[in-house]
Amino acid sequence: MPQVATGERIGWSVKVRNFFAPGGILSQVHPKYEYRAGQLEMAEAVAEAIEQHRHLIVEAGTGTGKTMAYLIPAILSGKRVIVSTGTKNLQEQLFFKDVPLVERVFGRDLRVTYMKGRANYACRAKVDEAARSETAWLEGMEEVSDFRLIRDWMPHTEMGDRSELKTLAEPSAVWSKLDARRERCTGQKCAYFDNCFVTAMMRRAADSDLIIVNHHLFFADLAVKQEEFGGILPRYDAVIFDEAHEIEDVAGQYFGASVSNLQLQDLARDILDLARRKDFATVSFEEIVRSVLGAAERFFALFGESEGRQSFRDHSRFLETWGSEYRGVLTGLEMLATQLQLMEGAVEETIPLHRRTTAISEGLRGYLENVDARLVYWVERRGRGVYLQATPIDVSGILGEKLFAEVPAVVLTSATLAVAGDFDFLKQRLGLESARSLIVDSPFDFPRQALLYVPQHLPDPRQPGFAALAAREIAELLELSKGRAFCLFTSYQQMKAVHERVRNAVDFPLLLQGSKPRNALLEEFRSTPGAVLFATSSFWQGVDVQGDQLSLVVIDRLPFAVPTDPVVEARSRQVESTGGQAFFDYQIPQAAIALKQGFGRLIRSKTDRGVLCLLDVRVTKARYGQIFFDSLPDYGFATERSQVAQFLSGTSSPKNDLRTRI
Repeated sequence: MPQVATGERIGWSVKVRNFFAPGGILSQVHPKYEYRAGQLEMAEAVAEAIEQHRHLIVEAGTGTGKTMAYLIPAILSGKRVIVSTGTKNLQEQLFFKDVPLVERVFGRDLRVTYMKGRANYACRAKVDEAARSETAWLEGMEEVSDFRLIRDWMPHTEMGDRSELKTLAEPSAVWSKLDARRERCTGQKCAYFDNCFVTAMMRRAADSDLIIVNHHLFFADLAVKQEEFGGILPRYDAVIFDEAHEIEDVAGQYFGASVSNLQLQDLARDILDLARRKDFATVSFEEIVRSVLGAAERFFALFGESEGRQSFRDHSRFLETWGSEYRGVLTGLEMLATQLQLMEGAVEETIPLHRRTTAISEGLRGYLENVDARLVYWVERRGRGVYLQATPIDVSGILGEKLFAEVPAVVLTSATLAVAGDFDFLKQRLGLESARSLIVDSPFDFPRQALLYVPQHLPDPRQPGFAALAAREIAELLELSKGRAFCLFTSYQQMKAVHERVRNAVDFPLLLQGSKPRNALLEEFRSTPGAVLFATSSFWQGVDVQGDQLSLVVIDRLPFAVPTDPVVEARSRQVESTGGQAFFDYQIPQAAIALKQGFGRLIRSKTDRGVLCLLDVRVTKARYGQIFFDSLPDYGFATERSQVAQFLSGTSSPKNDLRTRI
């Protein structure tokens, strides 16, 4: 096994080349290693950024081998580096596949921790407490069964990670009562603190050189660093964001605010559970809890019953009209907070409950009274949940101050960061004033491997008859591709409408998002000959199907964000207010990146071959269409279905005329 050179200092460029060059260390360890000039170029840039405390943006085309291009320089640096991903799939690939390979490359074990959010871990205190009064707090035989599964697993688990419980249902109500989430934690005052799974995870991280997280955990940590029991990440010298195109949206979630009726319901449930277990539940106390729940139910009902997201702007009129209902909730929460402070016999356990009660009260006041012009306020109803949300209109200042000014080296990478060949859109949205930028082209031969087909006979997708004609076109394409397709849509409504028509027109196995868990659908797609998957946004990225099983990707329309979405609307207004054009300066670049993500599902190796179909003729007829073409790789291009048939049959090669199609 080759060993990494130690002793006298070697220049970064030389060190990196020792790994990635032809005949280097990687080629000696990895039996399928292929030298890629782009991978070496990216690795050298990452190493330089970490060493020289600089920020770096890298668009690394599919097949570059970008994970190795940043993992090896991160380990070589000798510094603590955070790697943050956008999807769980990539987290698991890094920890369970890529890190073991890097360990073989270095010839030694590495100090690496895979960190998840606190809700993924069981709380020893809650499980032990619950075990003493099992039947008192369980509802129905399903909860009894789930609890016994968790209880019997606890003595044997080292990590306390719920992913180890393969037979525990995803929406288990019992797990949500026993997890280690922050709002229930008493911290060092807990008798189980030293033996806590979260404490153990934090200790492993503090002793690690490489820490793997997702964007949600990273920005949740960044947002609460100054709060008690807040941050769980140790100090770090550099952070590498893979799937960095998601950063703006995720950061906005954690630097905003959210209050929901479900938070109040969970709080009431936890308070009553503790009161009954600790035997301080009196009739008057339970009446206070029930009165708060009743007041909250009446209050949240005022925000309408329509599913989806709606802007909320007229705070003053709402308070004038419904002030008594609002004050009723606040008064109830204040009474509850007072009662929790006066409780005897469960002081430590009531501290996080009092903290949560106060936080909800402050959140309501912040939403309705302390209006901030830098935030967009909106309401979302999902099922039983009513969420009052406040999101930063512009996260660039926040990230500039809290991330880029504080962390010595930040590396942003993805296969989709540039728009028409530059990073201006990304830099502006994220507040990244100074950074080196690099575009590493994919090693794939896109003109030979992929054909982009835009059927010119279809109407504008905004026309009423589009769904029926799109379904007919998809059915014809599936016959040519023999199934083996992803059909990706920009809305659930469109997906279901087209699926309903196509399933009556073809004999291929059709899979529909929502009918099964995401991973189960992907596994069934991979193992079912001729399968066709109908899906929406969650399948546009982080999905890897290599080989002939996927030979066609269809996208129904250019993936513009819904212009009436409250956050999109507010950000568009901000762009206009500063002299820009929201459609060209915000919506088109965002859609171009999303389109590249969707098309990126098809070609995943040098031997993959297939057709990319965009059913939206605006890309060839509207003036802005050129921006999308300039953002995509140089696929072959076709406007006739006969060309698709010839390409799939292997009787012709596509003509590469993307740049001249208008």
